[in-house]
Amino acid sequence: MSDNVVHLHKNPDTTANVTTLKVVPEPRPVPRWVRSGRAVRKVTTVDNARTAGRIGVRHTTYVLGGARIVARRTWDGRTAARYERMLRAAEAAGNYEVAAEWEERGQRYREARHRRRMDLLTSPIDAAKGAAAGVGLGIGGLLALGIAMAVATKEVDDVVTPLMAVINFIRLLITIVQVTWGPLITIGPLLALLGLWEVGRRAQAAPYWALPDNVRSAEGEPITPSIVVKALRDLGVSPLKNAIKDMGDAGASMLGPIRIAGCGVEVDVTLPSGVATNEVQGRRKKLAENLTRHEHEVFITIPEAARTVRLWIADSGALDEPIGPSPLVTDETMTANYKTGKAPWGQDLRGDAAELSVYQRHLLITGRSNQGKTAALRALALWLALDRSVQFWIADLKGVGDWSMFDGIAQVLIEGPSDDHVIQATEMVEDAVEEMNRRIEVRRDDPTATFPPLIVNVDEAQVAFMCPVVDDSKRPYGGAKATSRYFMAVRKIHNQGRAVDVLMWQGTQDPTDQNLPKLVREGAHTRASLVLGTDTQSRMALGDKAVDDGAAPHLLRQGLDKGTLVVASDGIDLPKGQSFITVRTHFIDDNPAKEIAARAKALRSGVTTLRVIDRTEDRDNLADVATVIGDAPRLRTDEVLKLLHALDTAAYGDWNNGKLKRLLEEHGEEPKKSHGVMVVRRDDVARALANRDNDGSASAAE
Repeated sequence: MSDNVVHLHKNPDTTANVTTLKVVPEPRPVPRWVRSGRAVRKVTTVDNARTAGRIGVRHTTYVLGGARIVARRTWDGRTAARYERMLRAAEAAGNYEVAAEWEERGQRYREARHRRRMDLLTSPIDAAKGAAAGVGLGIGGLLALGIAMAVATKEVDDVVTPLMAVINFIRLLITIVQVTWGPLITIGPLLALLGLWEVGRRAQAAPYWALPDNVRSAEGEPITPSIVVKALRDLGVSPLKNAIKDMGDAGASMLGPIRIAGCGVEVDVTLPSGVATNEVQGRRKKLAENLTRHEHEVFITIPEAARTVRLWIADSGALDEPIGPSPLVTDETMTANYKTGKAPWGQDLRGDAAELSVYQRHLLITGRSNQGKTAALRALALWLALDRSVQFWIADLKGVGDWSMFDGIAQVLIEGPSDDHVIQATEMVEDAVEEMNRRIEVRRDDPTATFPPLIVNVDEAQVAFMCPVVDDSKRPYGGAKATSRYFMAVRKIHNQGRAVDVLMWQGTQDPTDQNLPKLVREGAHTRASLVLGTDTQSRMALGDKAVDDGAAPHLLRQGLDKGTLVVASDGIDLPKGQSFITVRTHFIDDNPAKEIAARAKALRSGVTTLRVIDRTEDRDNLADVATVIGDAPRLRTDEVLKLLHALDTAAYGDWNNGKLKRLLEEHGEEPKKSHGVMVVRRDDVARALANRDNDGSASAAE
């Protein structure tokens, strides 16, 4: 609709009766967000009235609450109520020995009270006799004093002088009481009300909505026993609430010491009989709100003690603050030791360093996409790369360069998300199975034989499990059946690999039974999870034991808790009685990661990394042999074949010792034995290449 109004207007300057149209704009309405002075004054008045009402209610209830507290204290002091409450509290907690002790104390109190009451029957007569004797002795003493004064002064009147002085003093006291009695009658009740108000104020005996703002918000306030007990009482668990009411100490006996633990506090709560630990665990959000915290700032775990929950309560906002940089970044002299060392992974909630041992432990890290899974997995690999004895075979099925700094560290590096890359990754894992079997054979002949650790690392492993491609024998590369190649290769390494230091590391996202089969996830010794969506996924990632004990990666916050892992492993120091720990991992960005990788390369002697090469190109077989040998003086023929197979499965998948031997013989060389094993020497291959190049040059000259 138009904001203008059309008015009829007659022009007075013309003789003709002409009517013209004149458009007059309507005044613009005042925006709703603009308030008049009257409206502002009205809102201010309402706010002031609300504040004044809260203040009035608060201070009135302080007096009433203080009177109730004083009355209860008085009642407790004159009756056996305190002993009865403590007796009921001990019975509710199931501590019958303490209950018997309180019952005995209560009985002794009753006996003493009975004796005092019986003494009251004879006490008036005794008091009267005592008073009469006291008055007589007093008057006699004053008269004796007066006689002594009269003898000294030779004045008979001095005999009664001490007695009259006492009488005059008593009269003065009566006069003082008469003068002050009126003001005392007026001021006394006010002083009593002031005392009751102070008692109520100290106990915050007022409705929650009427308390001061700083008390109601409790932002950053320290956790006290009364706050914890009130939070548990209001949790909505009837047996717990009733038990706290029956306890003589109002529930304080349930609490252990409140200990400072990192950026928060920790307290053990012994639940009364009839209350299960899972009833408290299932109300984490309500408990956090009762403690004036957010849900992610309260963690509930189950310690060793029976019928006990351990609460870790963060300082408000502390978990939103980043932790410091990784020691891998700040300490350029740091080295690693696969067997005895521990990787600096991050910090636990108490602020202590969280270090992980990877020795003979298969690893699984899972979580939602873009939550720090690759960064957490790569941080462990970067630390372990500083041990020059460790070998890496890496398949990055995301293929965006997250692992590119391992070129020159890893013997095999596959990068890409396609089905061809999945095939390469599968064959790499199968080669690791062959290497594992070879080591087992050697160990069988020589039980003292040792081997360099081999880390077979597949990032984004769900891509492999979900791959639909089948090979020429109709065996699927993905899936979780007995014919699935990737699945079966991983299972074989899980079953026997750790004994000969062939370890499987996998990173995957959003676990399901399809993209992370049960047998694979159960085979990992170290299981870690970032934020997940459901309790079921948490159980897939960490196992039932950890989740039943309180592990809850599904309660982490998407995006806000990036890099926070819940870890179930015997390779990390766990709090006593717990089966998991929450770790805030150090984030190592790409540039610092490249610097750490450069330090690792400096420790290694010319490792040649095999990368996936396009299968459509023509292969120079002799040059490929030289490439896979790298700077090593010699390699066993079976090792050369494995490396060729990893380099290009299509070209070298059917190669064997005979074909390799024929290749070298064509150029005037052949494999030779070293310590009873057939090897290919680097110098022989270089000589064969030189011979071939010389033959080619001679042919061109002709």
